[in-house]
Amino acid sequence: MKSGAGGAGRDLTVRVKTARKRSTSSTKWLQRQLNDPYVAAAKREGYRSRAAYKLIEIDDQHHLLRRGARVLDLGAAPGGWTQVCVARAGAGRVLAVDINEMDAIAGAEFMRLDFLSPEAPDLIRAALGGGVDIVLSDMASPATGHRMTDHARIIALCDLACEFACEVLSPGGSFCAKVLQGGTEAKLLARMKQKFTRVQHVKPNASRAGSKEIYVLATGFKGPSGL
Repeated sequence: MKSGAGGAGRDLTVRVKTARKRSTSSTKWLQRQLNDPYVAAAKREGYRSRAAYKLIEIDDQHHLLRRGARVLDLGAAPGGWTQVCVARAGAGRVLAVDINEMDAIAGAEFMRLDFLSPEAPDLIRAALGGGVDIVLSDMASPATGHRMTDHARIIALCDLACEFACEVLSPGGSFCAKVLQGGTEAKLLARMKQKFTRVQHVKPNASRAGSKEIYVLATGFKGPSGL
């Protein structure tokens, strides 16, 4: 994405001084936010988070969000991905689920729910009027700062989301979730290949430079017989 700022040869980077009550890491985060073209675009275009552009890129390349598809957005808050789903799949076919509250989005239903609860599959199928066509997850566990621990946690979360997706997806359905590069995701991919006809990694440009963040995309759910 190109920034709308002009001026050849000028350094337009916003630099933030470290305030007395702000840590160095917080200062770096603020500076990154102020200089991020996706943050600026999200504000300009009305998206709730820069993450919306990650899903837009993934969908532009892989055409997941068909008009009329039943879409489940796990860990949806603050709602950037849900907004994209409504725009591309259509109103009334999108269910956003999160353990935290989320402000309403026109055209989507929100359910405050832990997707790991026993009643979750039945509640979600009832809300969408049947099996789900697409399960999306941009969830991430809280970062600890320890690389191996954070990697293991997000892989475990993706694994749980995938197992849940296999409970609610219709045959032929798709699953897309965030992971981190690091090695142990190979075991997760192997399990997913038993359940879906195609499994691949995707890395949208909207993921920050240097980030280990990547998305795993599985299409062609084989149904209960593929488990």
